[in-house]
Amino acid sequence: MKKILILFVILFLLTSCIPGDGKHTKEKPAGFLWGIWHGWIAPISLIISIFNPSIRIYETANSGWLYDFAFYIAILGGFGGLSLTRKRKSKK
Repeated sequence: MKKILILFVILFLLTSCIPGDGKHTKEKPAGFLWGIWHGWIAPISLIISIFNPSIRIYETANSGWLYDFAFYIAILGGFGGLSLTRKRKSKK
């Protein structure tokens, strides 16, 4: 029971700042650090966007190429880095 409660708290914290939640506007766009955060939580945002069409995996009200760069780096670092840690099978 304690593990389930911890899981729900972690999921709540991760999804509290997802793209499309209305926190970012043209006057207050998402910047570099938000791009990193949105890249890290992209899989969670994708699942939530299935049930809530106003939620996106990418913030449309962003500051431009810095946000794009940070989002891309977070995606590659979070998921592309997984392939670097896998052990290769030796061919014998």
